[in-house]
Amino acid sequence: MRAFGRWCLLVLLAGVVLQLFFVARIASMAVIAPESTTFERSQIWQIVSKKGLLPWRQEWVDGKSIAPGLQRAVIASEDSVFTQHGGVWWESLEKAWEKNAKAKALAEQRAQRRPDAKTPQVKIVGGSTITQQLAKNLFLSGERTLFRKGQEMLITLTLETFLTKQRILEIYLNSVEWGEGVFGAEAAAQHYFRKSAARLSDWEAARLAVMLPRPRYFEQRAQSAYLASRAETIMARMGEVVLP
Repeated sequence: MRAFGRWCLLVLLAGVVLQLFFVARIASMAVIAPESTTFERSQIWQIVSKKGLLPWRQEWVDGKSIAPGLQRAVIASEDSVFTQHGGVWWESLEKAWEKNAKAKALAEQRAQRRPDAKTPQVKIVGGSTITQQLAKNLFLSGERTLFRKGQEMLITLTLETFLTKQRILEIYLNSVEWGEGVFGAEAAAQHYFRKSAARLSDWEAARLAVMLPRPRYFEQRAQSAYLASRAETIMARMGEVVLP
């Protein structure tokens, strides 16, 4: 029993040390830009392992060098209440949970009616805020477990405690994926439009914002009708967005 108690204590201490590490790293981000994120490194490793190349395109720029239109477009597309919540938008999470539960139940019903058919894969809807997405990209893996989600929540609240909304958005826009090996607004603007992020038009900004849920998919389908239609919708919403 004593050995088990010591083991539990060591696990607890390790957990505390890990949280303190996250706090220190996030606090430093108020003045020091993160060189890379866990998500970036994992994606680059996959590309190198598959192709033997290192196509890492990323250039950090401050928020003033990112077109306000792109900032508005991303908020309109990814997190319309970004300036209003404390990191987690519980209403959005509840809706996503209900939608996922309905999709899973429907898939199970179809599987019961056709037992010999392959069970359809259920598309999981996230409902994550920009701050939650940044928390995951900065430090966590892509696995879907309750422990990882709990850790994501703690990091999200830490980000909101130590950083301003403006800084959170700035780090997000400089590190989010916009294609295979393409990270950040400046690299995306150069890759797709051959111009700086500061010179993006509202239409170009909306196109980039729509790509964010599936950037590598839309990179190969830049002329898709959905992309154009969704960009029009985002443009219509951009005027209602208040920047932090």
